[in-house]
Amino acid sequence: MNRKKLSRPKLIASCLVIVVVLGLAVVLRHRAAAPGGTDESKTTDASQAFNKSLHPTDQPDSVWVVANKSRALNPAAYAPADLVNVGGGQMLRQEAATALQQLIAGAAAAGYKLQPLSGYRSYTTQQSVYAREVATNGQAQADSQSAKPGHSEHQTGLAIDVGGGGCNIEDCFGNTAEGKWVATHAIEYGFMIRYIPGKENITGYRPEPWHIRYVGKELANELKATNTQTLEEFFNL
Repeated sequence: MNRKKLSRPKLIASCLVIVVVLGLAVVLRHRAAAPGGTDESKTTDASQAFNKSLHPTDQPDSVWVVANKSRALNPAAYAPADLVNVGGGQMLRQEAATALQQLIAGAAAAGYKLQPLSGYRSYTTQQSVYAREVATNGQAQADSQSAKPGHSEHQTGLAIDVGGGGCNIEDCFGNTAEGKWVATHAIEYGFMIRYIPGKENITGYRPEPWHIRYVGKELANELKATNTQTLEEFFNL
């Protein structure tokens, strides 16, 4: 049986159809590769998840170190090598000190005055603080609000107690305009309120609205994004 040859117009039309089909296939392929398009794209997004191992939680000079009742600093008498004065005779590690200065400036721009009250404490100083708490309030109460030497965040040089609004290292600070500003904005400067209501069984300490801990903006933003309020929960400690 003889096959008829396609006329020139029909041949051109057939070629155009093929080109259109191939072009459509390319477009659909690119759409599938776009974010949310396929499981493959979701896998790529997942691979960019927050890296919790970026900084260790068990090394005293790490910005993410976690010290609590069950996690002692090692060595116990650790002392930071980069302490600087942040005012009022208080010291913090350089990175935390810079962030605190920015936080205080931010508060001032909003009309509030914050004061650094208690920053770095050496192992020896914390021994005295803890012994005084026990002598004054008894062992049980002391353990709810004061760390044993070698277990204190203050010893890391990354934590500081702040005050303002006529209330210093007291519960009333949380109800002042300054305290409310800190609770809302500290995270923008890389700080977190370390001990908050409802988490006593996790952190081991009663709420302290005046105690802020520097963790860096990267982790602070992640804590906010995941609505995580303690380091213990975030790092599964």
